Amino acid sequence: MKKLAFVMLGVSLLSGCLAIPPQDVSPEMRDDYLDAVASVGCVLREEKHYLPVELQAGLTREQVIALTQYHLAKGTAETLPDDQGVKLMTGACA
Repeated sequence: MKKLAFVMLGVSLLSGCLAIPPQDVSPEMRDDYLDAVASVGCVLREEKHYLPVELQAGLTREQVIALTQYHLAKGTAETLPDDQGVKLMTGACA
């Protein structure tokens, strides 16, 4: 749940700001992130979701969290009720 709290903190900091992709993540890495999140069912909730995304996309945890925050700010992801994670709604997850 720490990861989700960190994501939610970032979302609250981003509210009202433009959705800007993380600077240290290339367009190819963003595509790899989308594919990896789709492979775990389009939901990031627990370690069993984050770790495969990190490994498949070649991203650090911080990059995965930053990309998730970006998609939340952009409106292509949503938080699930009762702090049950984040669901992506773009790419293969649309």
